[in-house]
Amino acid sequence: MAKITGIGGVFFKSRSDHKALSAWYQRHLGIALEEWGGAIIRWPEDKAEDKGLTVWNVAEKDSRWFSPSESSFMINYRVDDLDALIRQLKEGGVEILKGPESHENGKFAWLMDPDGNKVELWEPMLWDEKNKRP
Repeated sequence: MAKITGIGGVFFKSRSDHKALSAWYQRHLGIALEEWGGAIIRWPEDKAEDKGLTVWNVAEKDSRWFSPSESSFMINYRVDDLDALIRQLKEGGVEILKGPESHENGKFAWLMDPDGNKVELWEPMLWDEKNKRP
């Protein structure tokens, strides 16, 4: 049977100036933009213990998971050093909604982009004895 082998792209419409929104992601989250305006993220560059997996899930229709965003999606971005990125974001005037929080599969934090989309940041870790902390 043919099957999905990974996430091939993430696409969403801007509610305002798409170039300014792309620049915000480049400035604050380090997404390297190509000449054509988008980005190419290569998982082999990811040095996390989990070797670069991507999670996919459909939320229930009444889920508050994406709140306070009104969007019907949320993107989870893998990051290499969540604590350092949070410091950079705060220095850049970006408000952190929640986090960092440690969970069984890594550390998480959440913020809103200028268009009101909730963004989830994830520093992956394997669930093992060294990562089992409160």
